[in-house]
Amino acid sequence: MKGNQKVPFDDGDLVFKALADASRRELLDRLYRRAGQALGELCQGLDMTRPAVAKHLRILEEANLVSVEWRGREKLHFINPVPINHIAERWIGKFERPFLRSLSDLKDSLEAEAATKQGD
Repeated sequence: MKGNQKVPFDDGDLVFKALADASRRELLDRLYRRAGQALGELCQGLDMTRPAVAKHLRILEEANLVSVEWRGREKLHFINPVPINHIAERWIGKFERPFLRSLSDLKDSLEAEAATKQGD
């Protein structure tokens, strides 16, 4: 790369950045509980201004964690779980596999030991 060109974020970077903020996670939790909320509904009960909530929603949209649907003049927000699933598969899944393989090996070993004792 020449000069001060920046390496573009991949989708994972945007997702991690979006999820790093507690306010954005709260918005996702609200959309999980009830999909299709407008900005005004999402602002209710939050200790944030309407522009702050709108900014958080834009970041969630950029990370593809929230999709929108226009109904007339109303912009409705919906959670998109696909990017979170990709994170789980890429980062969490690879750490779970060795653990689960170890548990499976332990189960097989214990069952083989029990079968051997029954045969004695």
